[in-house]
Amino acid sequence: MLSKEEEIGLLLPCNVIIYETSEGKTRVTAIDPVVAMSIVGNDAIRPIAEEVRQKLLSVISFLEKSSKKEA
Repeated sequence: MLSKEEEIGLLLPCNVIIYETSEGKTRVTAIDPVVAMSIVGNDAIRPIAEEVRQKLLSVISFLEKSSKKEA
């Protein structure tokens, strides 16, 4: 990504927050990298941001499915 936009490091890493809710459940949230990277205004990094988005969604989906199996 740095080869496409040198200053992109200011927006990295992709922010992910994990916390316990008042109901005792674990909550995982993440910023959408496509939205975050769009503020740069460089279309060359969009495909990379989309790839990161898909990976984050896969991890969150895996965690969600895992938590339902444990319940």
